[in-house]
Amino acid sequence: MANISNTTESASSNLMARALREAFYAGLVALGLFVLFVGLKTDQNILNELILVQRWGLLAIFVAIAAVGRFLSVAFIRPYLEERKAAKAAAPAQEAGFVARNFSMIAVIVLLLYPPVMVYFFGFQGSLKWVDNFGIQILIYVMLAWGLNIVVGLAGLLDLGYVAFYAVGAYSYALLSSYFGLSFWLLLPMAGIFAALWGIVLGFPVLRLKGDYLAIVTLAFGEIIRLVLINWTAVTKGTFGISGIAKASVFGIWSFDVSAANNFAKSFGLPMSSAYYKIFLFYLILALCLITALVTIRLRRMPIGRAWEALREDEIACRSLGINTVTTKLTAFATGAMFGGFAGSFFAVRQGFVSPESFVFLESAIILAIVVLGGMGSLIGIAVAATVMIGGTEMLREMEFLKHIFGPDFTPELYRMLIFGLAMIVVMVWKPRGFVGSREPTAFLRERKSVSGSFTKEGHG
Repeated sequence: MANISNTTESASSNLMARALREAFYAGLVALGLFVLFVGLKTDQNILNELILVQRWGLLAIFVAIAAVGRFLSVAFIRPYLEERKAAKAAAPAQEAGFVARNFSMIAVIVLLLYPPVMVYFFGFQGSLKWVDNFGIQILIYVMLAWGLNIVVGLAGLLDLGYVAFYAVGAYSYALLSSYFGLSFWLLLPMAGIFAALWGIVLGFPVLRLKGDYLAIVTLAFGEIIRLVLINWTAVTKGTFGISGIAKASVFGIWSFDVSAANNFAKSFGLPMSSAYYKIFLFYLILALCLITALVTIRLRRMPIGRAWEALREDEIACRSLGINTVTTKLTAFATGAMFGGFAGSFFAVRQGFVSPESFVFLESAIILAIVVLGGMGSLIGIAVAATVMIGGTEMLREMEFLKHIFGPDFTPELYRMLIFGLAMIVVMVWKPRGFVGSREPTAFLRERKSVSGSFTKEGHG
């Protein structure tokens, strides 16, 4: 017993020593990273001269957070997670609870009730921020990520230019509605078709490419589309963008234009408010997201969906089985691009203005990060990742209390990309396979079982 006690104490002391050592190194790294853009700030004085403002207190807080976080991770969090994992592996398998079994249905019900609940608590005008900035904004990225998931998660084709199809859908609606006066319900499918055609155009040159080479070509394609939008000023108006884009109507029955005779509020005798239009847009993008999820689930169970998964696992084996990899890749690009086009047309309706600045490479990177963090191939995981990432960055705008900690000049939203990058690193270290690391295969023998995400790249998916 004494030997066991001494061994336990020795292991504990070694763990604490290692935690302190790694905390010290983490503090040094944080000091080197943050000293230039946190500890020092350039500003202008009253004489319009450039001066250097020292913020050593703020720098010390960042370094302390990094050091303490590393210490807690090594000394307590990692051992706890390892013990929990070992206990879970040794324990007998348990049936999933009610919430886990019905998570999708519960989420849909919550989303359906979300706008009325926000109106009840904050009123019509007060609910605008929560319905638009959080609800609609998050659902747009959910739809985009689900569309990209078809290309990256199911077919295994790395696409860094997905924002190009988003732009095609947005500009298709903006141009056709502005020049020809076509309605949203006619242009919505047209935008998806146009984006799908461009997906096929991108697919043909990259049929023989994979990995890094495929990523570079798709990145170039996204930049080509953006530069065309900037320089084709006769049509796209360049960097000035297209404004005054027509609003969507409720199937042409009720309009949301204030001057229209069939205005929604006037038809029902309601007080005039822009909240009605935002609530309508919320349910519209929710319906588009549900259609995207339904189509994705159906396609995965069809031969084309299984061909995508076979292509992702091993292209050579896929070809040896007689699967036409050309049509398989083209259908993946076209289907994913189509949903990007739908989301783009909705974006144009929501904003009423589109410009090339909305379709930069950073948007593609964010969408791809959502797919990877959520778990490639997992619709629920991707939706959770989009909610955490997009909703989290929006919440920074509401954290005014941080000014009392870091000073009145501290602007939380300016640090959103820094926090976003740190959060990505933490999640990838903690959950390298994404939020949802297991999924059910589309084909199974006798008994349906969840498959660990660690097998999805090894032919067991």
